[in-house]
Amino acid sequence: MRLTGAEIVALLPLIVLTGTTVVVMLLAAFARSRLAAGVTAGGLLAAIGTLAAAARVAPIDVTPLLRIDGAALFYTGLLLATALATALLSTVYFAARGERTRELEILLLTSTLGGAVLAAASHFAALFLGFELLTVSLFAMLAYEPARPVNLEAGIKYLVLSGVSSGFLLFGIALIYYALGTLKFTALAAAADASGSSAYLAAGLALLVGGLAFKLSLAPFHLWTPDVYQGAPAPVTAFLSTVSKGAVFVVLLRYFTAAGAYGHGPILVALTILAAASMLLGNVLALLQQNVKRLLAYSSIAHLGYLMTAFIAGGGAAVEAASYYLAAYFASTLGAFGVVAVLSSEPGASEEIETIEQYRGLFRRRPWVAAVFSLMLLSLAGIPLTMGFVAKFYVIEASVESSLWALLAIVIVGSAIGLYYYLRLLVTMYLRPDEAAAPPAETRVSIAGRLVLAGAAAAVLVLGLFPAPIIDLIRSAALTLL
Repeated sequence: MRLTGAEIVALLPLIVLTGTTVVVMLLAAFARSRLAAGVTAGGLLAAIGTLAAAARVAPIDVTPLLRIDGAALFYTGLLLATALATALLSTVYFAARGERTRELEILLLTSTLGGAVLAAASHFAALFLGFELLTVSLFAMLAYEPARPVNLEAGIKYLVLSGVSSGFLLFGIALIYYALGTLKFTALAAAADASGSSAYLAAGLALLVGGLAFKLSLAPFHLWTPDVYQGAPAPVTAFLSTVSKGAVFVVLLRYFTAAGAYGHGPILVALTILAAASMLLGNVLALLQQNVKRLLAYSSIAHLGYLMTAFIAGGGAAVEAASYYLAAYFASTLGAFGVVAVLSSEPGASEEIETIEQYRGLFRRRPWVAAVFSLMLLSLAGIPLTMGFVAKFYVIEASVESSLWALLAIVIVGSAIGLYYYLRLLVTMYLRPDEAAAPPAETRVSIAGRLVLAGAAAAVLVLGLFPAPIIDLIRSAALTLL
């Protein structure tokens, strides 16, 4: 099959990512680690730069598998920017431990490529291909630091449970194909209208949603989340909580809008239950945590519940709300885990700085890092003047427009609970330091760490105070899903 010039231009971000992966793989075998790290960062920047060229030919269908439109490019840009920040954090984090990052950079690139495929998927074959490319790379990333046995435990847990979810997903796709005779998203709506509802279709959708709910760590599919978050290296945890979940949510949003799945009432009821359970369980269980990474893990479960509330609302307002919330969640979560990674990157460090008590007095020792962490926590809590506040307002607006009163009530209650545990951690940073629990060494934050933290802080603050630019971008790009 021959591609046209326009199709090649539309695929440029994926082509650049693929080419960078091959180059880094060769460098990993024959060159020094720093060169591979530089090529990885340069390749991700180049892929971001090609988005503008791809936007000039979008929307366009590239084979029956992919649709490159404004939504795909917007979400791909989010994934690429987050992957770049993860690459910078990983270089500093593993250098402090004397670990090479060449293999990790290959895995990071292939996993990001899988996420980009998911963002543009318009066919179940592309969905499963992107899903597996994203997930298989994550197995090794989670267990990348052999000196910490807990890393291997995290990788194995994710491997076993993710394999089960992939089985659910594949079986669900098979049942949908049996019921409708097509795997292309846009053809599913017409096929469903022609064939009517069937038990095979309902079962297929249920298995599909269950498989994707695992990746999104929606309750009760969330049990892997705190253990894997705690065990994985901090930069990998940042990638897992943002790129991995964001890519899966985007393909779910694309499927429901293109295939007319919003017309299946029982599936929406099931998603409503999952969203409500995620918001309640995530926030309540976060109250009990003394480990920062576990606290953020349960927090992410709650935030995916908020995101699903906007998703369930449906329509243009819901797509806009979900897209902005996803961007705010990316920036805030990346900044929060970025602080954990930076503080755990002291020379010779073997353990991460992750208990709440170790953050006591952080403002007196590291005022700039504490200020960034405070901003991230305030954004996650939905405090005004941050992206998180605008995002939470969007979710409430979408809930009101769609009369989702029960979910709206849970959003408000969950937000109130979340405010407590975020402020508990924030207040701890400003207390008098406990020298016995404080990190032993204190060095300057690396340039890469400062870039990531400054970028996340600028995004959370500037786009919270002046959200119009990103809202306009979402309206012109992400709304092409409709």
